[in-house]
Amino acid sequence: MSVKGFWSWAYYDLKEDKLYGSTPYTTSDTASMAKAWVAADWLRRQAEQNKQPAAAALQELSRMIRDSETENTFKYHVQNGNLTSIKRMITTCGLTETKGTQNSWSLTQMSARDVARLAKCIGDGRAAGPKWTGWLLNEMRNVRGPGRFGPIEVLPAEVQKTTAIKNGWLARDDGQWHIACMAVGDGWTIGIMAHYPSTLGKDYGTKTCREVTKQLLTQPPS
Repeated sequence: MSVKGFWSWAYYDLKEDKLYGSTPYTTSDTASMAKAWVAADWLRRQAEQNKQPAAAALQELSRMIRDSETENTFKYHVQNGNLTSIKRMITTCGLTETKGTQNSWSLTQMSARDVARLAKCIGDGRAAGPKWTGWLLNEMRNVRGPGRFGPIEVLPAEVQKTTAIKNGWLARDDGQWHIACMAVGDGWTIGIMAHYPSTLGKDYGTKTCREVTKQLLTQPPS
């Protein structure tokens, strides 16, 4: 694939427990993709403290995942411990390149293979814990609006229903669009990271995520 700027991918074959990728160790911004961890960490810790989240909190978390609403994300990130939460993600999910930034969830730097590992971590229950994993995956299966792009767009309709996603997109002051795509499927996860000149627009990155996914699922690496 010929793509302007930087892009990388990682494909985790969960059945074989094998991780494949192209420049999968180079990091880029997660942007809104990190909201999946913010929600998972908060919900798991509530359960560990034998607390039942208020209905209003669950509604906020739902909008944060489904609609990528940003308004309350930092509040939950701070309650999780701020940078401590990102460090907990690294240890909980066995990440190797991820780096956090104090007072920011969106500037977390992750490699494509760490994104695929995080997706596995969400899918197998380590991230959100046994009580809330099903809830979180359901929210991620119902992402809508501008965040519903990338891997989900090239899957058959029946497969879309069972695939959980969370994407990130951010035009930064470095003159680059930063795109992050994460998907949790049946027996596989995918992580795709890209950044490229902002003049190319968001759709350039979403197309990259689509095309990479199409190639990976029609010709899985081996």
